[in-house]
Amino acid sequence: METLLFEFFVTLLLGILCGEVSSTGEVVYAVNSGGPAHTDLNGVHYQADKLTVGTASDFGKSIAIGRVAPADQILYQTERYHFSNFGYNIPIKENGDYVLILKFCEVYFQGPRLKVFDVAVNQHPVLKGLDIYERVGRGIGQDEYIPFRINNNQVLIDGETLPFSGTVYVEFMKGYYDNPKVNAVLVMKGTLEDVPKLPPLPRPGEDNEDDDEDEESKEDKPKKQRKISGPKAIDPYANDESSMLIPIAIAIAVFLPTLFCLCKL
Repeated sequence: METLLFEFFVTLLLGILCGEVSSTGEVVYAVNSGGPAHTDLNGVHYQADKLTVGTASDFGKSIAIGRVAPADQILYQTERYHFSNFGYNIPIKENGDYVLILKFCEVYFQGPRLKVFDVAVNQHPVLKGLDIYERVGRGIGQDEYIPFRINNNQVLIDGETLPFSGTVYVEFMKGYYDNPKVNAVLVMKGTLEDVPKLPPLPRPGEDNEDDDEDEESKEDKPKKQRKISGPKAIDPYANDESSMLIPIAIAIAVFLPTLFCLCKL
């Protein structure tokens, strides 16, 4: 009986896990650019980057990446860049809907318009003037989604029809500002709804809303009156008029003998 219960729970657990992974869509291609192999929290396995063009870098390991779970930060900490254009050839065997997911994170520059480049698919531009810092800032994960469709010998993307011969070439193109780069490349079969996504960026000032509410609640509360112990003390000098007569009496006492002496003279 205990064995049957154990097998039931194991089967149920595996069914739940498989359901969660399959709900992300079928993975066609995944590479951790400039880094080692990695399986993310959604069950997507990224192969190690074996591209020989460009430079692999793990400079991003020196910082924590925002919007990304700690276990998956490696996907945004390593990258591949090049002083000229470079890209990945992605084989696709079946017709259908697909989504290209490009993962980025600016880990070096600390301002906009310092790294700007383009991305093309089969020589068709899909991202023009991409400035990662301008979009999300430094050390923040950013995913770009490019849906496309394969139909026999054609690629349908952004309303354009392009020739297709079994592979999709994703190219990162150098612009006027620094070098093109990418942190990870993923292609999934399905639509945007089938793709796991990063959590939304916090709205400007969202972090301070709680503080503002606390300040307002403090202002709304009536100020507490300090309790006074016993009746108010009477000022002993408030009604004492005798203190004002003392200087006058002294002046008279000094003046009269002086006047008497003067009269005798």
